[in-house]
Amino acid sequence: MDRPADASGGLEGTDIGAQKDRVVTEEEWLQKWEMNNIGFHKEQGHPLLQKYLDVLLNGRSGLRIFFPLCGKAVEMKWLADMGHSVVGVEVSEQALKEFFAEHSLPYCEEPVPEISGAKKLQSTSGNISLYCCSIYDLSSSIVGKFDGVWDRGALVAVNPRDRQRYASLMVTLMEKNSSYLLVTVSYDPNKHKGPPFYVPESEIKSLFGNHCEIKCLQKVDDFSDRHRQWGLDYFLEVLYVLTFAA
Repeated sequence: MDRPADASGGLEGTDIGAQKDRVVTEEEWLQKWEMNNIGFHKEQGHPLLQKYLDVLLNGRSGLRIFFPLCGKAVEMKWLADMGHSVVGVEVSEQALKEFFAEHSLPYCEEPVPEISGAKKLQSTSGNISLYCCSIYDLSSSIVGKFDGVWDRGALVAVNPRDRQRYASLMVTLMEKNSSYLLVTVSYDPNKHKGPPFYVPESEIKSLFGNHCEIKCLQKVDDFSDRHRQWGLDYFLEVLYVLTFAA
């Protein structure tokens, strides 16, 4: 089970308020999809990925790109259409099926022998493979390694006590010379319980700093009525690029 030393290690010295003990269960995430309570989904895709796509691709073609906790992110279709191979993971089978349906993409299902109860939904074109399971069940022996990652709504959705486990897994999935675009959110964690959870820059450094170079690319004011209803008075999206050198 959770090891207390690991659980608290990444959180020491960071002001994340009462969030450090917050737990959202898999069942709660499944219910969000069932109830269509998915305000986090962006129908038009994310403008920060459009703006910084070159940072992710770095002039390369035919990349393997990973979408952790992918939902039905439209950016998976964008990147596949550019000739890249996309792999995602998501606990909600409904989200994955909605992705294929909304883009009119034929797909096939198959079990994942290494993971009990898991399924892989793969486009018949073969360039989009989405795993329906817990991300923690994945490993590089199952999904391989990646040249790029788009992490939006993933690290910020992971239970705070599981962040070290998540980051450690992600590091093992990165190829040399890979680029990892990470979107976090910034707000007063004492005013909203999350998710999405507040992840301060100091924690990004403690989670990933030993493995890659970290650069903050942009901070965007994303405050909306939705955030006001949460009791917040500011809400920022913060984009980092994590560069895994050779």
